[in-house]
Amino acid sequence: MKLTKFFMFLAALALFAACSKEPTQLNPGGYTGTNKDISNNKTAGETESSAAQNLTEVDRPQKIQEMVASRGNQDKAAPALKFIEPTPGATVNSSTVKVKLELGGELMGYKPMKDPQTEMGNHIHVILDNQPYEAYYNLDQEFELRNVADGEHTLRVFPSRPWHESYKNQGAFQMVKFTVKNGGADVTKPATTNSNQMMSNANTATAPEGKAMENSTAGAVDTSKPLLTYSRPKGDYKGVDAEAIMIDFWLSNAKLVGDGGDYRVRYSVAGGEPKFIDKWQPIWLSGWTNGKHTIKLELVDKNSNLVENGGYNSTTREITVAK
Repeated sequence: MKLTKFFMFLAALALFAACSKEPTQLNPGGYTGTNKDISNNKTAGETESSAAQNLTEVDRPQKIQEMVASRGNQDKAAPALKFIEPTPGATVNSSTVKVKLELGGELMGYKPMKDPQTEMGNHIHVILDNQPYEAYYNLDQEFELRNVADGEHTLRVFPSRPWHESYKNQGAFQMVKFTVKNGGADVTKPATTNSNQMMSNANTATAPEGKAMENSTAGAVDTSKPLLTYSRPKGDYKGVDAEAIMIDFWLSNAKLVGDGGDYRVRYSVAGGEPKFIDKWQPIWLSGWTNGKHTIKLELVDKNSNLVENGGYNSTTREITVAK
């Protein structure tokens, strides 16, 4: 009898323990855990504020509209670029690769230059491999890609407005492949921007614009296939500039469905619900919360399948918002 009561006691204890556990649930992302776990299930790098934000597509900000109005006919321009250096297929025996461009086309007042007061102005976006772009303002002087590792590289360029919206006319975008051989780059050296840094020597002069680059290689890019070039957003957004943030990109060898083509641009923020851009034009998103956010841009076909091209048609960047 005593033995029977003992087993009944053990059974009741086990039942109590099972009932006291939190229920296990499956969230839409496939993660299995308790209710407490689900609230903390975020993509790597995503902040608490990223998960809570509600982004809305809005019109071009008033500040940008005023800049457009003050520029005359520049936004109707069709600037075209041509590579002088490096030439296609060139071999460079130095870790410093000099970039020289020729600007032509219907300029209508468009000229790259930086205003010393606002530190803004027309410029060229220079992209080595699939790294974030660097802004190139003074085309009268070469731009230097410094500490470039040995190997094959892809260089992409296109003209931009002061607020980093790209010109999308024919001839604006140019791409070239080159190889660095025995350049002597230090791949452990961190990437550091030093554009317009003053050099101290007998004849003090302004150093060429440029940057010490991250270690990277070209990827198996096919210049004849559809290619998405990520442009914006990038970097830090503060104050009024954080109210509405632009997504912009360059599209090569492809048309989006809204322009009569077969492709779409898919974007997501902080690993959230994917959305689509169906016309080749920038969009502006408001509702950002303070903190770090990841933005992913992808080129996909009508069936939402990623279009592969050297790994460049799916790009993720991180920005920081501080209102």
